[in-house]
Amino acid sequence: MNRLTTPWGDLDLARFPEQPRDTLRAWDAADEYLLRHLAETETETESEDSGAVGVDLSGRVVVVGDRWGALATALAPHRPVQITDSYLAQRATRANLLRNGIDTDAVRLLSVRDTPPERIDVLLIRVPKSLSLLEDQLHRLAPAVHPGTVVVGAGKVTEIHTSTLKLFEQILGPTRTSLAVKKARLIFCAPAAERARAGTGPWPISYTVPQDAGLGTGLTVVNHAGIFCAERLDIGTRFFLRHLPQHRGPRHVVDLGCGNGVVGTAVAVADPVARLTFIDESFSAVASAEATFRANVDTAGPVEFVVGDGMATVTAGSVDLVLNNPPFHSHQATTDATAFRMFTGSREALRPGGELWVVGNRHLGYHTKLRRLFGNCEVMASDPKFVVLRAVRR
Repeated sequence: MNRLTTPWGDLDLARFPEQPRDTLRAWDAADEYLLRHLAETETETESEDSGAVGVDLSGRVVVVGDRWGALATALAPHRPVQITDSYLAQRATRANLLRNGIDTDAVRLLSVRDTPPERIDVLLIRVPKSLSLLEDQLHRLAPAVHPGTVVVGAGKVTEIHTSTLKLFEQILGPTRTSLAVKKARLIFCAPAAERARAGTGPWPISYTVPQDAGLGTGLTVVNHAGIFCAERLDIGTRFFLRHLPQHRGPRHVVDLGCGNGVVGTAVAVADPVARLTFIDESFSAVASAEATFRANVDTAGPVEFVVGDGMATVTAGSVDLVLNNPPFHSHQATTDATAFRMFTGSREALRPGGELWVVGNRHLGYHTKLRRLFGNCEVMASDPKFVVLRAVRR
């Protein structure tokens, strides 16, 4: 846990799930810059350099892409709406509100799949890594924005590009940026009276898996905005599909960190009596996985689509096979914490004899963690870049 100093007081904040040895904070310089801007009183210098005039927060405030709830918690007295694609961000927001003695009802939590508010007076956007997710959200929110809406984006300098500014300009209205402070920058957008492109985003999109992808060959893949490698099959997943286990029967298979669900769908097509569970912390990913499954599977065993914290909701000892392509980034930070939690949760969920199959970059060294957790780890396939590992619950 760390303490964030805001213009309205100090807050104790932590990421979710909280890791005692985790040194990563629940906010960054872009959050601090944005909060300072909202509270500033105009001065001659600030007016010229940053456009700071102080912001009236008495209307409907919407916070998009809040990483760990720092913005929503700081702005809780103004009863903001938080819109996020991350289940973990929602959990972090609730936890941080409680940690600071704030009623959780002070912040309305919505996912990117939910209908946004009909009117927005202050729109605050943490620029996401995915340009497509930003595009989709701007299109969804544009009908609620009016010429008097204050629109401010925030991000690290490395996250804000010319293409980022063009999206604000094209979808909402004239856009400019602030000076950089602590390697962070703000985006100021003045909504135009007419927004011809409002609500006309291209997502979701789909493609057909090429012929060299093992069990995935020929499948239709559906992607909502923000999904990794949305326009084509990424090479890691392609390698995994070529080397999936060939077991058959009424088994319980979990596609953990499912993304667009192509791996789990490939299993369902090859083994119609299997019970499939798709799990991801991204609302858009789970929506994509369900759309991919429905596009390819007419009849199959029971299927479940879960937005959640890894294997937390899966009954212990109930799973025969877990398929996992774990992430190794948390926003801009490189970390194996998420992968380790996925491996730990999988071990608890697997029945004796159940298997965890993992694909990952060779340099990540997942075999070491799997041997520590399971007491065994076998290389099932490898190439110069990727490795497929199997660990068995004894």
